Amino acid sequence: MATPTFTKSGGKATTPAKLPKAVFGLEVKNHDLLKQAYVAYLANGRSNDAHVKKRGEVRGGGRKPWRQKGTGRARFGSIRVPIWRGGGITFGPTGDENYTHDLPTKAKRQAVRQALSVKNDAIVVIESLDAIKGKTTEAATLLAKLGAGKTTLVVVDHKLPEVDRALRNLQDVKLTQATYLNTYDILNADTIVLTNKAVEAVNIWLGDK
Repeated sequence: MATPTFTKSGGKATTPAKLPKAVFGLEVKNHDLLKQAYVAYLANGRSNDAHVKKRGEVRGGGRKPWRQKGTGRARFGSIRVPIWRGGGITFGPTGDENYTHDLPTKAKRQAVRQALSVKNDAIVVIESLDAIKGKTTEAATLLAKLGAGKTTLVVVDHKLPEVDRALRNLQDVKLTQATYLNTYDILNADTIVLTNKAVEAVNIWLGDK
């Protein structure tokens, strides 16, 4: 069940904000889906830039280093074989690897619901971010009054340029829109700050589905 969270304005509690149980109050019996969504987020963000040269791509080695027989040494047809220094690499990354993990849309959304339910105690709902006019000090002061932890996730219904500019320079603070919430950011946040409109947007996106 979702625990009522106090709406705060300027750091002072005003009225209780009831979070929808269908989104913020699920009973998570196991964390299998959460792990899948968490790993999928990391895997989908992984780049495949690593590339090594195979034997056929290494420069040189066109001439046989020595004759086939009579030298007492092992037979070699090229100095670029993998067992030679400077040779090609066997079974190395080619840049064509696909690390992505696919999850159905319903599974992704259910994982977000579970993550919000698991982190329910870390959620703080505020009326709005209208007090922030683009200054980083304004954002830092507001988060301090809210008792935000080291890693803070701020969720809004729509990003405003002045809010984005104010939060951008704060370390370990991330601003995201409600419909772009993901399991990774939610689970990694010590504090999740949502505006009232963000709660409504999340409920429309994830509720009763």
